[in-house]
Amino acid sequence: MFTFIVIYSTVMAIFTFLPALKYEAWYIRGFDFPRLQFSILLIFLLILQCIFLDFNSPIAYGLILISIFCLGCQLWRIFPYIFLFPVQVERVNSPEEKLEDYDDIGILTANVQGSNRRAIDFLDLIKRHNPDIILTLESNKWWQSQLDTLEPNYPYTLKCPLENLYGMHLYSKLPLSDSQIQFLVEDDVPSMHTLVHTPNGRTINAHFLHPAPPSPTENDTSEERDTELLVVAEKVKNNISPVIVTGDFNDVTWSRTTRLFRKLSGLLDPRIGRGMFNTFHAKHWFIRWPLDHLFHSKHFKLVDIQRLPAFGSDHFPLLTHLQLHTQVVANESNIPPAQK
Repeated sequence: MFTFIVIYSTVMAIFTFLPALKYEAWYIRGFDFPRLQFSILLIFLLILQCIFLDFNSPIAYGLILISIFCLGCQLWRIFPYIFLFPVQVERVNSPEEKLEDYDDIGILTANVQGSNRRAIDFLDLIKRHNPDIILTLESNKWWQSQLDTLEPNYPYTLKCPLENLYGMHLYSKLPLSDSQIQFLVEDDVPSMHTLVHTPNGRTINAHFLHPAPPSPTENDTSEERDTELLVVAEKVKNNISPVIVTGDFNDVTWSRTTRLFRKLSGLLDPRIGRGMFNTFHAKHWFIRWPLDHLFHSKHFKLVDIQRLPAFGSDHFPLLTHLQLHTQVVANESNIPPAQK
C-alpha cells in the first residue's frame, strides 16, 4: 500500500503542476479541465494517507503536505464557482425591478453535435423556454433544415452551415444589424458578430464564438483557440456599449486563457458564486466541466442562468436570462486577484 500511495501522490502532484507550465501543447493544456475531478481524487488520496501511512516516518508528513498543497491549488481555481463564493453579477430579485423600463434578453447557447439527430427534442426545449436569441454550434446543413422551422418566430438570422463541426447558426426575435461572419484565426473556424436591437431602442454588441480546441484530433497546441479569445477580448475591451460574448470556448472558465480573456475584456461571469454549470460531457457524468460560456459587460443584471436537459448532444444547452440596465456597477470586491 505504501508504494501505491507514493505513486498515487506523485501522479497527482504532476497533474497539479503541469497546468502551471506555460506550454501550449494539448497534452499540457488538457490538465486545465478536470480540476474538480482532481480535487476529489486528492481528497481520496488524503484519506488513504491518513489511514495507511506510518506517522513515525517524516515521509508520511511530506506526502500529506504535498497532497494538501495540490488540493489547495486545485480548489483555488474552482472555488469562485462554488455557492460559498460571493456572486460577481447582481441578480434581479424584486418584482418591482422587473417591471421597470428595462430590457430582458434570454440567450440559449447550444452545441448540438453535428451527428446528433434529436432535433425535435432541441426544438421542444426552445418552445418550452422561449429564449430571445438561439446560438447553435456544430450545426450543419441538416441542422439548418431543422432549425429553419424557427424562422416564423425568429425572423432575424445569421447562418454558417459547415460539415467540419464548426458550423454556427443564430436565430433571433430581436432585430440584428451590422452582422458579420468572420474567420478570425483559422480559415475554417467562423465566429459571428452583430448588433442586437432591444425593444426599448438600446443596442447590444454580441459576439458568438467556437474556437477549435487543443487536442490530438484538432490543433496540436492551444495557440489558435487562445488567439481567437484574446482577439475578441481586445475588440470589446474599450466598448462603452453593452456587450455579450457567448459560445463554446473549448476552454474552462478557470484556465489561464479564459481568465485573461475576462481581464482584458472587462466582462463579467454570472456563474461566479452560483456554480460551474458544467455543459460537457452530457453523456458521462464523471468527466464534466464548463465549456460553454456567456460573459457580459456591467450593463446587465442576472435574471436567471440554468443548464437545460440533454437532447442527444455531448453538450448540455446553457440558458442565460439577463436584464439590461443603464447603470449597473459590478461588485468587483468579490473578485479575488487571481480571478480578475
